[in-house]
Amino acid sequence: MLKKLKLYADFVMLKHTVFAIPFAYLGAFLASGGVPTIRILFWVGLAFLGARSAAMALNNLIDRDIDAKNPRTSARELPSGRISLIEVRAIIIISYLFLFYSAFKLNPLCLLLAPVIPVTSIIYPYLKRFLPISHFVLGLNLGYAPVGGWLAVTGEFNYPLGTNEIAMLILMFAVTLWVAGFDIIYSLMDIDFDLRNRLYSVPTFFGVKRALFVSFLSHILMLALLVWLMFVLDLGIIFKMGLLVIAALILYEHTLVKADNFSNVQIAFFNVNAGVSLSMLAFTVMDIVFRAPKP
Repeated sequence: MLKKLKLYADFVMLKHTVFAIPFAYLGAFLASGGVPTIRILFWVGLAFLGARSAAMALNNLIDRDIDAKNPRTSARELPSGRISLIEVRAIIIISYLFLFYSAFKLNPLCLLLAPVIPVTSIIYPYLKRFLPISHFVLGLNLGYAPVGGWLAVTGEFNYPLGTNEIAMLILMFAVTLWVAGFDIIYSLMDIDFDLRNRLYSVPTFFGVKRALFVSFLSHILMLALLVWLMFVLDLGIIFKMGLLVIAALILYEHTLVKADNFSNVQIAFFNVNAGVSLSMLAFTVMDIVFRAPKP
């Protein structure tokens, strides 16, 4: 039983939730202006876990024939036969049940918007067959995380846009650009395979050097959006310190991967970006908690 659970966890790359679940909680903390209730934190976490697990399973299901031909991915659970199509479909259904039930427990707006997540999760795997924009759609899928956390607290989206809505959208686009930037770097490992099989990515479409520039530009824009967020929400010195740490990590990431050397892609992809995500949550929460008015 434990072996089977580990297999399922590996299949949906559970350890990669460290990339974006901090942003779901970040949205909740910023919307609260303090510490959200345990109830909100629980349902936000479960909703995110369900959404991400379903998206990963869908991606693996839709790409199973491509993954089977790719030497880098052929040993994965589905193409290698260690997990069946029935099991994959069950994971998708159960994961989306977690998402929708959690959204229902949070508030009506979260439940109303929840169907958007499966739609873009289904679109994303097909894009590489037609256009080199899949990195940004993947980014948007994870960019929903802070929006979900934010709306879990407020339960409303006002128009014309107020400060809350502007800040929430800034954070969504910041996460979108951050994920797109590091996914472009990650896709370098498959550039030869993608070229042979006519699959589109920023590296195959623009070349390696331009792809690295697009990745770097995406991360610069991400940092600019976080600076804008700082001014919109009047965040303090601890948040500013966090921005410096994140900027240093981003710059370090782009020193690891060169146009003629992809050997450090895994380090850049996982280690550095996990540091970015966790730093963003830690410094922002400390800034909020230490500056929150005392009761």
